[in-house]
Amino acid sequence: MSETTTNIAAATASRSDLRNVAIVAHVDHGKTTLVDAMLKQTNSFAEHNHLEDRVMDSGDLEREKGITILAKNTTVAYNGPSSNGETITINVIDTPGHADFGGEVERGLSMVDGVVLLVDASEGPLPQTRFVLRKALAAHLPVILLVNKTDRPDARIEEVVHESMDLLLGLASDLADEVPDLDLDKVLEVPVVYAAAKVGRASLEQPADGAAPDNENLEPLFKTIIEHIPAPTYNPEGVLQAHVTNLDASPFLGRLALLRIYNGTLRKGQTVAWARANGELKNVKITELLATKALDRVPAESAGPGEIVAVAGIEEITIGETLTDVENPQPLPLITVDDPAISMTIGINTSPLAGKVKGAKVTARQVKDRLDKELIGNVSIKVLPTERPDAWEVQGRGELALAILVEQMRREGFELTVGKPQVVTRTIDGKLNEPMEHMTIDVPEEYLGAVTQLMAARKGRMTNMANHGTGWCRMEFIVPARGLIGFRTKFLTDTRGAGIASSISEGYEPWAGPIEYRTNGSMVADRAGVVTPFAMINLQERGSFFVKPTSEVYEGMIVGENSRADDMDVNITKEKKLTNMRAASSDSFENLTPPRELTLEESLEFAREDECVEVTPEDIRIRKVILDANERAKATRARAKA
Repeated sequence: MSETTTNIAAATASRSDLRNVAIVAHVDHGKTTLVDAMLKQTNSFAEHNHLEDRVMDSGDLEREKGITILAKNTTVAYNGPSSNGETITINVIDTPGHADFGGEVERGLSMVDGVVLLVDASEGPLPQTRFVLRKALAAHLPVILLVNKTDRPDARIEEVVHESMDLLLGLASDLADEVPDLDLDKVLEVPVVYAAAKVGRASLEQPADGAAPDNENLEPLFKTIIEHIPAPTYNPEGVLQAHVTNLDASPFLGRLALLRIYNGTLRKGQTVAWARANGELKNVKITELLATKALDRVPAESAGPGEIVAVAGIEEITIGETLTDVENPQPLPLITVDDPAISMTIGINTSPLAGKVKGAKVTARQVKDRLDKELIGNVSIKVLPTERPDAWEVQGRGELALAILVEQMRREGFELTVGKPQVVTRTIDGKLNEPMEHMTIDVPEEYLGAVTQLMAARKGRMTNMANHGTGWCRMEFIVPARGLIGFRTKFLTDTRGAGIASSISEGYEPWAGPIEYRTNGSMVADRAGVVTPFAMINLQERGSFFVKPTSEVYEGMIVGENSRADDMDVNITKEKKLTNMRAASSDSFENLTPPRELTLEESLEFAREDECVEVTPEDIRIRKVILDANERAKATRARAKA
């Protein structure tokens, strides 16, 4: 590895026609919208191409949730006033803003030479801004600060710039011990660009709060990127070194490896040495070489240092591996990612209704193959065996990342049983430690008490509180990661949907003791059958339902939430006794309260330790782990004795 590092350090030449930059920001601050505007203004698309909004959010889930899940790259061909007549290729990596997808961020940063830190002009820097920025500073990447959404009516531009500078200074001093050669002066000499990405405007002059920048286009941003993001450097004498940073698949070419070339030239048809993660070296042939143009991959004959390309022909290649010279192989270090904090058990569907969906994938082998496939492209999850041969423990960064994996599998036609999310604990100095989260919450002042009470119940301790004088308060808490399982739904209910909460990992601390997740019990079906409106009308005073009339249920399935703390076995399939007399007061179904339809995330949050979620392509049901009521009672007594 030292030889490799020296090789990169000895770089003498640079590619002035190329810039590699990552756009990093908190969720929903406008990264993907900015990339749209950059592509449109550089005419990167053919005129006949129809350009959708948020074109980089390619997956169905990304479009539905409005968040970026996978780090993706696009190419902007800039030929404007700042390019001195030559066309400069800007490779833009759009990274996720959510800490649960941190593995994607680490991969994205390994491909670039600088970052554009995008901050909302009203919300300012939030925890996940801190998360990605810390990674960028640790990697010695120069930063450009872009204050976006200056045209928001509640914008507070100057304060946000000060907060961002304070964040940079705080992170630089935190990292001083870990990264001794960090240049503090350089960190604080950050150029600031003001933008309204939605209308495609940017300026170096600060606009008034709530006003769009005075400039008509994004030219000031392109100028700042060209001046402040260094051109990729390389050693002209160096051997080929290309790092695999992402994977993709093509229906025609099979697996594609996305690489950043550090030294040397990669050619189509060339034989190269493939340095595998286990240390093995193997000679392989590059059957196809693809360059990125806007969002399309186009065939290329060769690619040089600093370029980001895709290659086909290597079936088992994975992230972090290197393609290097056959005669003089010099592999690059593997990519390291933070350890997982949350785990859940994923297994085959074991409910009585398993296999009812036509064409669904129900076998253990199919589920295991799909999890193994996920491991190839997703560096931030781990799959471990459990005591049962048909279930596996999947560990990830956060609840959302694991829920997204289950939702993708559901859409691919899998039937699964998913256990309640748990935290991944560690034993440090003989004591049990659990992962902690640093939580930042923005709420209107009237909900201050409700949120403080909610966090106290989840063992959260407040570390900071500020009032910006806009009617909103910002609170910061250190809270156990397991305290945030099921937190979001309750939080949105308590703040009437107005609160904004986000968290980031804060290391490990000793176990904080028991946490009460849910004060209400479950209504559990005591027999199999079909739900009747008659039974629901009689039971609706006892709680709220998750099932509709005519839905099929089985013993042990949870059909609703009890208004009291304990579980209640109910007969929801009871039918009305029929007589030959016509009743004057026939059943009035108008009084039946509509059931709550829970999403996958809400179901995982709702489930208790003795419950799990049945996921099929058509339905999501919550059930008891032990379906038989007598067996459940025995297990409860055994737990109480223990």
